[in-house]
Amino acid sequence: MRPISSDLQHSIISRLHNGQSMALVARELKISIGTVHNYKKKHLPELAATKGGRVPKLSDRAKSNIRWKVLSRELRTATDIRNRLSEDGCEVHRTTISRALKSMHFESKKKFDKPLLTARHKKARLEWARQHEHWTLVDWKRVIFSDETKINIWGSDGCRYYWTRPGDPAKDHHYNLTVKHGGGSLMMWGCMTYCGIGYSCQIEGTMRGQDYVGILGTAFMNTLEYWGLKKEDVIFQHDNDPKHTSKVAKKWLDDQDIQVLSWPAQSPDLNPIEHLWHHLKVRLATYEKKAKSVHELWERCDKEWNSITPDTCRKYINTMPARVKAVIKAKGGNTKF
Repeated sequence: MRPISSDLQHSIISRLHNGQSMALVARELKISIGTVHNYKKKHLPELAATKGGRVPKLSDRAKSNIRWKVLSRELRTATDIRNRLSEDGCEVHRTTISRALKSMHFESKKKFDKPLLTARHKKARLEWARQHEHWTLVDWKRVIFSDETKINIWGSDGCRYYWTRPGDPAKDHHYNLTVKHGGGSLMMWGCMTYCGIGYSCQIEGTMRGQDYVGILGTAFMNTLEYWGLKKEDVIFQHDNDPKHTSKVAKKWLDDQDIQVLSWPAQSPDLNPIEHLWHHLKVRLATYEKKAKSVHELWERCDKEWNSITPDTCRKYINTMPARVKAVIKAKGGNTKF
């Protein structure tokens, strides 16, 4: 090692002690990095060797600040963080920010559509959940769940993913195909019991209270007859849609001595039939070609609905105690269901 002046030696040792990298010391003192390395090895063996590589753009202090702002919801996305850092004069790529968030054990999750819950909705949901907190599965087995859903010939209903192999040609069902002016849709009513699915029907036009009574008198009553269920042994569930709560519908249910389950508004996450609708739409999305008409779409709906097994219905109804607990835990807020 070629001897250098004592002042230069002191400068090397001092700068290394202050945490400067060997490359920076060599550049500032205009000496080779090998000389700095040799003096570090000889005079400062206790200093830990650096891992090498590029100096991180985000310091530990910057990461800590990001962590706090994400947890406090001041910043919500990697783009938000990048824009904030840019305002502070720190230009960092979005990918760098994503890696930093992952290193702090944050995970990116897909947002799911959930109904907007006001304070009044949350209070009602929480009260309902506490009223049914001690219901056992025996109680929930008595409930017949019902609902309506819209099914499109074209649109976003159904499966968003598909399986394929490298080299396979693209097919129509690999895309979400759209048309400019809709393409047609239908409304469908259905119900589910612990024994299995109930009767379903297509709703033509705008359904009013009297139309709903007609469905109850046919599809609902036929479901009871098919499964050998007695009116006095079941509890009927429907939501607070105006046609469900109309005077004519209430009178019919009272005249038939049908016990109706109270239901909080904005609570599709409490109704297991929502999972059957998803199941149905996923099955419809597997068809190679779209239905040519609403009539053909209904034929497919009827076929796939009737292919749903009793085990599927039971699996979803069995989750009711967990749904109630989830609402209580969320203090009336949205749940994962």
